[in-house]
Amino acid sequence: MSAMQIGVAAMGGDTRSVLERILELERRGIPAAWLTTGGGGLDALTLFAAAGAQTKTISLGTSIVPTWPRHPVVTAQQVQVIAGLAPGRFRLGLGPSHKPTMEDAFGYEFGAPLTNLREYIHVVRTLLQDGSVDFDGRFYHAHVRIPQPVTDVPIMASALRRASFELCGAETDGAISWVCPYAYLRDVALPAMKEGAEKAGRPAPPLIAHAPVCVHNDRDEVRAAARQQLSNYPKLPFYARMFAEAGYPEAEESSTWSDAMLDAVVISGNEKEVAASIRDLFSWGVGEVVAHVLPIGQDRKASWGRTVDVLTELSA
Repeated sequence: MSAMQIGVAAMGGDTRSVLERILELERRGIPAAWLTTGGGGLDALTLFAAAGAQTKTISLGTSIVPTWPRHPVVTAQQVQVIAGLAPGRFRLGLGPSHKPTMEDAFGYEFGAPLTNLREYIHVVRTLLQDGSVDFDGRFYHAHVRIPQPVTDVPIMASALRRASFELCGAETDGAISWVCPYAYLRDVALPAMKEGAEKAGRPAPPLIAHAPVCVHNDRDEVRAAARQQLSNYPKLPFYARMFAEAGYPEAEESSTWSDAMLDAVVISGNEKEVAASIRDLFSWGVGEVVAHVLPIGQDRKASWGRTVDVLTELSA
């Protein structure tokens, strides 16, 4: 098999469990480990500071860090630490998250998410790459300097609908999708990124497809596990609208997963079928796949390992 840029989402369990999982992924030869920060769970940037000190080769990336709860200067402070511990191995993924999450959990007034994201990226990028920033925007104010620039940290952003993919094409080092139907990535996301890049007079950055993946022979069992583990997403307005635009109006009508929706976003089947589906994504123009492994059955560790075995072979 030819090598592909494949990462694995390493979330799950306590701090030690996450760190041990990242170390295992490095031993297996997986190129990249990714972490998501959400709600009141473990903080990805803090975890990656610890992982950066314990690993040597694996890339580390956030998919994503929400913008609202953390000032961009604070994020830049944390990025400096990780970049010093893992030079050239860290990628920062940012995103506004969602109105229910940000308002219910943190009490922020959520609005104009793309403006918020654009300002946030500007502050972080300018401060890290230039060493100083002087900015006054709608959401953020930043007037600060750092000891020296940090120029080896790509700054990417979450994207779900056309406008956010276009923003990523114009202003970031990559777009990170999540539970988007793959035909939607091919027909909507990639063209929108190209359009945004052309308007900005720059090459299109890569699309990173964060994808639920499960090597398992029984599709009904895969659907049942995915419904349980991914239950919240059709309930979120941004995701429901994206699914409706992608041809699945039932997302807005019922706020639940239909079989067709699950089949459109979960990569599953036996080893050969999963490998073929991932190869299809690369053939369409996806630059990288981040596998969110869905473990199934009583032996979750064995289920996880079976899927990661395929990912390891694809990335070898």
